[in-house]
Amino acid sequence: MSENPAEKSQDALTREAIEQWVTELTHHLEVENLEVDIDAVLAIAGQAAHTVVRPSAPVTTFLIGYVTGLAEASGQADYERAFRAATSVTEQLLTRRAEVAG
Repeated sequence: MSENPAEKSQDALTREAIEQWVTELTHHLEVENLEVDIDAVLAIAGQAAHTVVRPSAPVTTFLIGYVTGLAEASGQADYERAFRAATSVTEQLLTRRAEVAG
């Protein structure tokens, strides 16, 4: 029994809504050329939510974005390298917190 192609899964609808929001928001923030790694952002937000407390997810992603922007603007690193570095530091810290709590 196959699923009706007209019926999208909830995951597909959620993904579509996020992608549309990112497109709209980057347009209005005048950064249309910014490539947002939605999966990476959601993954680190989920890790923060489960390791610290749920409301830490948006704060964590804000801080990663802020540090990424500072590094890029100051010439310390390009966007991709700065994002990877900030995300890596965050993941390491969350892992240590999980190990201490566990």
